[in-house]
Amino acid sequence: MLLSPQAERNWEELCLMLEDVLEEQSHRQLFGLELGSGTGQHVIRFAQRLPFVTWQPSDIKEESRESIKAYVAATHAKTVLPPVHLDASEPWEKWAGLSLSCCDVIVAINLLQYSSFKTAQGVFSGAGKILKQNGLLLTYGVYAMNGIIAPSCNEHLDEEIRKINPEWGLPDVDVLRQLAFSNGMRMERIIEMENYYRCLIFRKLEVKSHQGDS
Repeated sequence: MLLSPQAERNWEELCLMLEDVLEEQSHRQLFGLELGSGTGQHVIRFAQRLPFVTWQPSDIKEESRESIKAYVAATHAKTVLPPVHLDASEPWEKWAGLSLSCCDVIVAINLLQYSSFKTAQGVFSGAGKILKQNGLLLTYGVYAMNGIIAPSCNEHLDEEIRKINPEWGLPDVDVLRQLAFSNGMRMERIIEMENYYRCLIFRKLEVKSHQGDS
């Protein structure tokens, strides 16, 4: 069981945010996908607080998937499926056998700043395919706004992340908004969180069918 100090600090705030966002759907059983689940600390908390969601955790690293399994076993989480290998930069057809329009909600916590733009493109492209109509994509992290990173602590974070990998760094909210739009989603809300973190909420738009369309 790997331990992320940051996950220990922010899980409660994330749970409250998810409870608020999903409250109007809490009368029915939902299916949720977590991209880049990491240690598994978040998904087991989500399972405890949101019993109406069945969660599919995923991660690219085997050590993370083993940690998720250990947390699930230790907490006897009944609504968390075994973790799967999923590389969000790949086409959705390679997303661990997930089918079109199967997800009510997709969550990506601290994923976009620690991945390349190709991964961000993959997240939005895949979400546009596997979300149901009106389904939600929630991304949590620190972002640039209109090309500006503020305050200085976020600038330092961006510099530190780019030292690890020059392709990584804080994504720009407007760029993500455009990515969402080009994949049939719109940004619905920005929720301000602690320590300059934000949660971006994107909704899959309903496709209006017109008679006579090919």
